[in-house]
Amino acid sequence: MSLESLDPTIRKIIKDSYPQIEDLNPAQKAVVEAGLLDEKENFIIAIPTASGKTLLGVMAALRTILEGGKVVYTVPLLSIQNEKVKEFKKFEEHGIKVGKHPSSADLAVMVFESYDALTRFNWNTLSEVDLVIVDEFHMIGEYSRGPTIECAITRSRIINPGMRLIALSATLQNMEELSTWLGARVVEHDYRPVPLYQEVLNTEEYGTKNKNDVILHILKDSMEESSQALVFVSTRRFTESLANYLAGKIKRNLPAEKKKTFKMVAEKILDVPRRRGSLPTEVCLKLAECVENGMAFHHAGLFDRQKEIIEEEFRAGNLLMITATPSLMYGVNLPSKNVVIRDYTRWTSQGPQPIPVFDYLQMSGRAGRPGYDKEGYSYLIGKTLSEAEQLQYQYVYGEIEATNSKLLENRDAVYRQIISQVAAGMARNLDELMEFFQGTFSGFQMTHSEYSSLFASDTIQFQVKEALDFLTEHGMIQAVPDGLRATAFGMLIAKSNYAVQTAVRLKEFARSGGEVDMSRLVYEICRTPDLIPISFKGRKSRDPVRDRLNQAGLFVVDVGNDEATAATLMEWMDERSEYEIENAFHVYAASTRRAAYEASQLAKFHREICQVLGIYTGLDSMEVLAARLYYGVKEELLPLVVGIKRLGRRRARALVDAFGTDLRYVSREELLRIEGIGPKTAENILKKYHARD
Repeated sequence: MSLESLDPTIRKIIKDSYPQIEDLNPAQKAVVEAGLLDEKENFIIAIPTASGKTLLGVMAALRTILEGGKVVYTVPLLSIQNEKVKEFKKFEEHGIKVGKHPSSADLAVMVFESYDALTRFNWNTLSEVDLVIVDEFHMIGEYSRGPTIECAITRSRIINPGMRLIALSATLQNMEELSTWLGARVVEHDYRPVPLYQEVLNTEEYGTKNKNDVILHILKDSMEESSQALVFVSTRRFTESLANYLAGKIKRNLPAEKKKTFKMVAEKILDVPRRRGSLPTEVCLKLAECVENGMAFHHAGLFDRQKEIIEEEFRAGNLLMITATPSLMYGVNLPSKNVVIRDYTRWTSQGPQPIPVFDYLQMSGRAGRPGYDKEGYSYLIGKTLSEAEQLQYQYVYGEIEATNSKLLENRDAVYRQIISQVAAGMARNLDELMEFFQGTFSGFQMTHSEYSSLFASDTIQFQVKEALDFLTEHGMIQAVPDGLRATAFGMLIAKSNYAVQTAVRLKEFARSGGEVDMSRLVYEICRTPDLIPISFKGRKSRDPVRDRLNQAGLFVVDVGNDEATAATLMEWMDERSEYEIENAFHVYAASTRRAAYEASQLAKFHREICQVLGIYTGLDSMEVLAARLYYGVKEELLPLVVGIKRLGRRRARALVDAFGTDLRYVSREELLRIEGIGPKTAENILKKYHARD
C-alpha cells in the first residue's frame, strides 16, 4: 500500500495540500491495509506522536466527503482547532468546504464542548454527519474534558447509530476495553519517523547541585549542533526564572547575526502590548530580554499573540529554547530535537504529586522534528544517581496508566449530562437516565470490572439519584405527570456550556434581593468555575487588591486569584491598561482581555438567569456591565465603541477628551487631527453622528 495506490482524487488533494509527503510511512500503511478506507466500522488508531495520525484522519474524511458525506473532526483545545482549520483550508481549492460547524461545512473542526452541544440540540445536523474523527482520544480519561467527549460519543451513537467513528490516540494500556466499548477495530504501531532516545540525567554526573546547570549543558550542546530545545517545568514562575538564568549564561557567546535575529523577535514581542494601547508590562519586558538572547518562556500569563509569535519563531528556527509549563504538551504542534523535563512533580490539592507516565511520554514525544531531525532526544533530570535510576524505572521503563473514565468523579459533568438528557427529551425518568449512563465508557468500565460489576448498577443509580435531587432542589428539573422535565432555568443551562455550579452561584446571587450591586456581581462572576482567574505573579503585598475591592464596597478577608481578577476587571472597566494593572496589583495582566471577554459573557448569562427567574430589577445595568467588560470602558464611551466598528477604547477616549460625547458638530479635518483616526474611521464617525442632524 502506497500513496500512489490511493484513489486518484484523494491522492491529488493530499499531494496538493501536503507537498512534503512523498509516501505513506509504515504506520500509515498498516492502518490503511487494515481497512481504514474500505471498511465502514469504527477504528481506534494508536501510533506515536508525529507519526502522521492527522493524515490518516484526513484520508478517511476525504473518502467520506467525496462519497457525498459530512465529517466532524473534534479536538480538545481551541488552539488545536484553529491550527487544524488553517491546515484543512487547503482542501477548499478542491471544492471541499471547511469550517467550524457541519451545518455550513463538509469538514467541520469542532472542540469537544461544541460537538457535545451539537449532540444535545442539533439532531437534524447530527443525523447528516457520516464520520466523526476524535483527535487526542486519550483525553477521554482527563478529568475536565474527558466526560464531555465521552458523553458526546455516547449520545451520538444513540441519535445517529449509522455514524462511523475514528479515534486518533497515543498508545493506551487498556485499548481492548476502549475498543469493546466503541465496537472498534484497533490498529497499533510503534513506528516513529524520527527515532526517540530517552535518557535520565542527574546533577551529580555534571558536578553540580543545580538542575538548571544540567539544562545549560544541554543548551550549549544543542547550540553547537544548531538544534533547539523545549524544557518543561511545573510553574509559570519557573519558566521565567529558568529562561532568565540561561539567557544570562549564554548572552556573551552569541554570534552577532543570531543576536540580530533575536532582537527582531524581541521587538515583535514588545509590539503586542503597544498595538493594544499599553506600555509593555514587566512580564513583557522580561520576556523580550530573554528572547534577545534566544530564550523564550511560554505560559498562560502572556498575551495570546505573544505565545503565537514564540511558536512561529521557534518553528522558523529563530529561538534556541522555550521553557514552558506542561500545558504546552497538549497544545499546538511544536516539536523540537531536544526535550528536557526538569520537573516531574505537579502541585495538586493533595500537595506535590509525581506526573503520570502518560504525561511523561506526551512531553518526551515532542522530541524530534519530522523533516528536520534524524533523531530526537528527551532528557529527564534527577538530583542524584539513585534518584535517576528510580526515574528510569518509573518513567522510561514504566507502564502507562490505564485510561479510566472520570465522569462519575466529576460531579458537575454528571449534573450537566442529566440536564442535557432531560432537556433534549432523551430521558423522562430514572430508568432512561440509567440506560444512558450505563452506555457511557464509565458505565461500561463499572459493569465489566471484576471488582465493581456486582454493585455497578447500584453505584450508578445512587450517583444519578443524588444528582437528580440536587438539580430538583435548585429548580433545574421538575417532576411532572409524564416524568421529568427541565425548567426554563434548566433549559438555559442545558443550552449553555457553563458549569452547573456557575449557574447555581449566579442564581443565588440573583435571588439575594435588593438593588443589583454591579461590583458585587463582577466579584461573583470571578468566583465561578467558568472564569479562568488572573494570577498573582509572586508573593508581593496583596493590599492593593484589598484596597480596590474595599473602594467598591467589597470587604474580603482572604485575597487570592479570584479577588485579583475582580480588582483587575474593575480597573479594566475604568480604562486602565495592562501595564497599569500589572504595576498596581502584581498580576499577570496580559490575561485581562481574555478574562474580561469571558466575564462579559457571564454577565449576559446572569441577565438571562434573572429573566427566567422573573427578576427584572437591574437588567439594563447588567447589559451595560457586559458591554463595559467587553470593551474595557467607562459608560460614557459605550455609544462610541459600540457604534463605530473597530474604534477601540483608546481612540474613543481621545475623541471624547477632545470633543466631548456629542460629535455632531465635529468636522472631518478635526477628526483627522486625533492620533490613530484615519480617513475611513473619520468617515464612519461622520456617518453615524451627522446622520442625526
